[in-house]
Amino acid sequence: MNSESKSSQTANSPFTMDDFAKALEKHDYQFQKGQVVHGKVFQLDHDGAYVDIGGKSSAFLPRDEASLRAVTDLSEVLPMQEELEFLIIRDQDAEGQVTLSRKQLEIQHIWDRLLEMQENSQTVQVRVMGVNKGGVTVDLLSLRGFIPRSHLQERDNLEALKGQTLNVGFLEINRNTNKLILSQRLATRSSNFSLLELGQLVEGKITGIKPFGVFVDLDGMSALLHIKQVSQKFIESLEKVFQNGQKIKAVIIDLDEGKGRVALSTRILENFPGEILENFEEVMASAEARANRASNKPAE
Repeated sequence: MNSESKSSQTANSPFTMDDFAKALEKHDYQFQKGQVVHGKVFQLDHDGAYVDIGGKSSAFLPRDEASLRAVTDLSEVLPMQEELEFLIIRDQDAEGQVTLSRKQLEIQHIWDRLLEMQENSQTVQVRVMGVNKGGVTVDLLSLRGFIPRSHLQERDNLEALKGQTLNVGFLEINRNTNKLILSQRLATRSSNFSLLELGQLVEGKITGIKPFGVFVDLDGMSALLHIKQVSQKFIESLEKVFQNGQKIKAVIIDLDEGKGRVALSTRILENFPGEILENFEEVMASAEARANRASNKPAE
């Protein structure tokens, strides 16, 4: 398109550049709710702060939006003429003034951090603030979180947890609904997993006997001793071999932290098929030497 046709098009346009500039004077369309902007505080008063964000009129930051923590002196958190980041929390009013927040921006950053921690299967410390039928409410970096009763280690006396600091993992994070569900059991599992390795001899307590195997508690983490891994000899019924609460030593043969799975074997400790059934105490007493021998045995 040549310059002649360009100018004739502009001349015929019902909406000129001048009109556009006038429209912009009325409304600064570059600023919208939810947007992060840079600006400088140029005036403080009892109700809040006035901020220059480069618009046609100044922006306003209410006192209770200055910071997540309680503030007595605004100048502590809003130094004058220093470039800071702000979140627009309310669109322009009739005077073209937008409302800003530093507090909501801090909260956004916290959600981002928590999501990153969840992705990396990290754990975090929280303080128990309250108790209800379903579990406990906690404070996490000024956000309110919840730990369901089934995900607590202490499930009977929840009142005793008030004021305590717990190590937790993340079950569910949803910033749109402000949902933050945490788990103490997940954190225990995660920290315990880092102590485990294949071929390691562990000691635990039998917590459940099923037709397919027995569940063993390893310091708060559940492991499975499958029926086929109990002995080199065929077993008809595990209930005839084991009982709940019984202590047992076994070797870790499989680890899957993602699924929270630990697989055990006692069959590996036997000197002959069925030894664990015939002389359980003897196998347990010399389990360490037997496990060392098993790990040094060349692969068949």
